[in-house]
Amino acid sequence: MYKKKLAFVLFVFFAIVKLQAQVTFTPGLRAGLSLSTISETHADYKPDFYVGGFGEINLSKRYALQPEINYIRQGSNNVARNFFDSNTQTERVVYQDLQISYLSIGLINKLKFGQGFQVQFGPALDVLLDDNLAFRKTNNDLSFVTGLAYKMPSGLGFEIRFKKGLYDVLDSDYYYNNSNNNDYFFSDYNSNVNFQIGVTYSFNVK
Repeated sequence: MYKKKLAFVLFVFFAIVKLQAQVTFTPGLRAGLSLSTISETHADYKPDFYVGGFGEINLSKRYALQPEINYIRQGSNNVARNFFDSNTQTERVVYQDLQISYLSIGLINKLKFGQGFQVQFGPALDVLLDDNLAFRKTNNDLSFVTGLAYKMPSGLGFEIRFKKGLYDVLDSDYYYNNSNNNDYFFSDYNSNVNFQIGVTYSFNVK
């Protein structure tokens, strides 16, 4: 029994030593175009930007874990709201550009293939910084991120991501179309939808 325990301890010790020898840490920056909308609003995509930093923890040749912090501007353009104007006693429709800014804290898994190609996926916590919504359902959001990337030996990379919010962020009782025209009819679940197209740069740390 003692020999088995000793063999197990030695196995774990050498496994940890080998893992530490393989692990590397690479910091970097990312920035690009943010295209976003709010689901079920039948509105236009809002073009804006995102910028952030990350630390790539390379656990093996094919897998890395990447914590990151990003500032991202989301929202939706040309959102229609039908309401009754008590001053004029008439039905009115106004169109608004909605903007929501988040500090997004992500934990991205990166699977590496071939010469620089990557598949990315993971969760992100979006902390509300600013918005122009009259009423909202929640301040913060929880998102799922997935995407593809290509990293060159120089450290420069290119990426495209899809980010889907899980929470209902918009108060449909306020942004609601009560006319017979269903072109702008809102459902009760309005979540963030975001596409990111940008560049990254990884610093070579010796």
